[in-house]
Amino acid sequence: MKLARAIHFDESDLNVFHSPARTGEWCIAGGFEFSNWGEGDLVGKARQAFTNGWLGVETFGRVSFVAVTQLEPNERDWLIERLAQHFVDVYGAPSLDAAKPTAAQEIDDMIELCEDQDANTVLAVTRELTEAGVKEGFRAIESQAASIDQFAVHGHLDDEPHSH
Repeated sequence: MKLARAIHFDESDLNVFHSPARTGEWCIAGGFEFSNWGEGDLVGKARQAFTNGWLGVETFGRVSFVAVTQLEPNERDWLIERLAQHFVDVYGAPSLDAAKPTAAQEIDDMIELCEDQDANTVLAVTRELTEAGVKEGFRAIESQAASIDQFAVHGHLDDEPHSH
């Protein structure tokens, strides 16, 4: 089983989200948070969270990028409990037992998204508001591609002629 953890390439998430996720915490898409949103809700930091924020399942903060990694079955159970409690505390679910099936579905949807990805693959999410509701899309950024891009930049600098 695989899931994704919050990663930060720089400090930008601290500035663009009301509540940034903690580096290393387990994350899900968390699009449910925006199910009743309209154009008027999409301003400032809330717009950033809507447009490309993953939801951390420990702090319930947002993060721009996540990386795929191994998930143990007992961790899945803990995440379902944690998310179900969030549904009770924040969304008014009547009980933990009532919230668990929905929480399990959210976690399992993310596991399914991550399952065919290589470890350390970076994922990005995008959302837009349409007539039919929130449209969510996902993009994988292979770790190897990042290394090649970095090498290409350095390779270009190294290829410059040296003066003697």
